[in-house]
Amino acid sequence: MSETLVKKRIDAIDMMRGLVILLMLLDHVRERFYLHMQVSDPMDIAITEPGLFFSRFAAHFCAPVFVFLTGLSAWLYAHPAQGVPRSARQFLVKRGLFLVALEITLITVSWMGSYQTIWLQVIWAIGLSMLALAALLALPYRVLALLGLLIVFGHNALTPINFIPGDWGYSLWTILHDRNYLLQSDWLTIRVSYPVLPWIGVILLGYVAGPLYQMDAPVRRQWLLRLGTGALLLVLLLRGFNIYGETLPWQLQASAVASLMSLLNFTKYPPSLHFLLITLGAMFLLLAQMERWHNKATKVLVTFGSVPMFFYILHLYVLLALYSLCFMVFGANQGALFGVDHLSLIWLITLVLAVVLYWPTKWFSQYKHSSRKTWLSYL
Repeated sequence: MSETLVKKRIDAIDMMRGLVILLMLLDHVRERFYLHMQVSDPMDIAITEPGLFFSRFAAHFCAPVFVFLTGLSAWLYAHPAQGVPRSARQFLVKRGLFLVALEITLITVSWMGSYQTIWLQVIWAIGLSMLALAALLALPYRVLALLGLLIVFGHNALTPINFIPGDWGYSLWTILHDRNYLLQSDWLTIRVSYPVLPWIGVILLGYVAGPLYQMDAPVRRQWLLRLGTGALLLVLLLRGFNIYGETLPWQLQASAVASLMSLLNFTKYPPSLHFLLITLGAMFLLLAQMERWHNKATKVLVTFGSVPMFFYILHLYVLLALYSLCFMVFGANQGALFGVDHLSLIWLITLVLAVVLYWPTKWFSQYKHSSRKTWLSYL
């Protein structure tokens, strides 16, 4: 396996991460400065303008890509291109615990500027998924693949199961499947925003997809194209006929745009089968193409994707500081919130922040890859 081939593979993965990082930035800018135009899950297309709908829909790709590539990265760690295979268990346990701790400390504070509510969101979900993968690594490869497929394809069948606070299974089911509160008190509230069960399925599939990156590039691209095309055709079939895999059926609307919005209106919390098929399907197709992309724009994406945790923490605190400054200067102009009046300004703020944050991200990426300090690998 040539060094050049290995580098291209890593670049394609970082490129994919970089793309969804920018989509994530857009969504988080929306949550800071357009929260007065809140969106539900799934979205209410009767009151959601198309621009807001598709901005939010674009952000749907972030979590599935991050979780899948986390599993893939664990496999790459366990099977280095040059060297003896090693266990990924310690790698996964350390980083999983680190992410859970990070979610309940620095990231919680970055969202609200306080510590009254702990929001267990995507970083928590990735951390728990890593711990689950670590616990399951002793299983045969085929069993991991079947378990991942069973969870991704089967968890929608669990939707009718629910518990109310006080039931014996309420806390566990809140963590695994139903978005709800773990704790509500006068001094602390804990809210599970990302039920983790479907994400465990996604990280398992990411791990078992690792052998694709032992194949020659043309063969791997063929497999990625097949996987992507198959996933998109399957979601078209299941969604088109409202067969299985989504809680809210789609319906023809008064206009073509509204009908498309209804068709693409997927549930994220927890992610439905349709949600995962369309996002992971598109990811496979993009990964197949990204290995051939080599220009200045792709280098920018690789830079963003090479230090995802650094950028995640950085942009959240920059947004907190920027929002706090605007609130202090202009006050609340959208009820109790400060916000902008037009969605176009959200895109503009996102573009400006992407340019501004590129430079510290580039600096840290260069520092990380030129240093041998172990702690940098967590970022």
